[in-house]
Amino acid sequence: MKRVYNFNPGPATLPLEVLQEAQAEFLNFDNSGMSIIEISHRAKPYEKIHNQTKADILELMGLGEEYEVLFIQGGASLQFAMIPLNFATKENPGSYILSGTFSSNAYKEAANLGVGKIAASTKDENFCRVPTQAELNIDKNSAYLHICNNNTIYGTEFHYIPETGNIPLFADMSSDMLSRPWDFKKFDLIYAGVQKNLGPAGVVVVVAKKSLIEKSLETLPTMLRYDTFYKKNSLYNTPPAFSIYMVGKVVKWIKNCGGLAEMSKRNSKKAEILYAAIDDSNGFYKGHATKDSRSFMNVTFRLPNEDLENKFVAQALENNLSGVKGHRSVGGMRASIYNAMTIEGVEILADFMQKFQRQNS
Repeated sequence: MKRVYNFNPGPATLPLEVLQEAQAEFLNFDNSGMSIIEISHRAKPYEKIHNQTKADILELMGLGEEYEVLFIQGGASLQFAMIPLNFATKENPGSYILSGTFSSNAYKEAANLGVGKIAASTKDENFCRVPTQAELNIDKNSAYLHICNNNTIYGTEFHYIPETGNIPLFADMSSDMLSRPWDFKKFDLIYAGVQKNLGPAGVVVVVAKKSLIEKSLETLPTMLRYDTFYKKNSLYNTPPAFSIYMVGKVVKWIKNCGGLAEMSKRNSKKAEILYAAIDDSNGFYKGHATKDSRSFMNVTFRLPNEDLENKFVAQALENNLSGVKGHRSVGGMRASIYNAMTIEGVEILADFMQKFQRQNS
């Protein structure tokens, strides 16, 4: 069986053990005689998976009964709209920290509704870092402050939790969800498209305070209301059962590996290896992110010219290193080293980088 080292940013690599387990029970889930993609979402075997996945997520995050887990379709992009529709008004707008493409997209949705304000931005610096606490200018009437915890395209990440006073804190954690211990209780609402770090595309995990989502505006369409999902246990309509099932397996894999503390240890080691390859290259490789904002999930860098970058991508694939090409909007290279990427895979990429530099300097 040939498998490459998959550095794609999402859909991304998943733990091999999880894939093998899903493969083994695909045709006969829980002795039902049916696949998980055929079984009713109202059936007790699926209900057990659904509820256990929610419980495991809250356990890993250290959150209690005051929080609820929702499973919603539409990707993080739908959350960009649902959040201002449910919580913001012209009198109480949503405030946004712009630190990359997806936080900017989230702000645009609120701005289109006339309920968005910018609290800080590093756009003028090509998003090479995240704004500091001292730079935040949060409207005192804000309904919430929204951040994107990890910026997949630019390779930056928050290493502090913004202080907001009494203003609720919302976060897009699509690309670093459950990758490290974090004081999740400081957040009122967290959402994550799972295709980067937790499973296959098709579902967004929303973790929010029940007091925040138990009642939505009755004038909103049913499927745009958080309370629709809250009151019906995310089963108002047919959920993306296979994606949720896979998230459940990945979450259990994280628990079995030692939880978020072990994930953080592994992820720190992987990032250390790749950033060392960049920093020790005498300028052949140049990282995009400033050192104090570097992501542990997405390592972004450039080579001396685009011809070398194209050559790097082609030769990397020849060496079973897939998905290292940067986003089309910024170019360069990007290695996504999510939870499921092994230290071995990162070491092989770093060795390739050093060899490529020697051959092309």
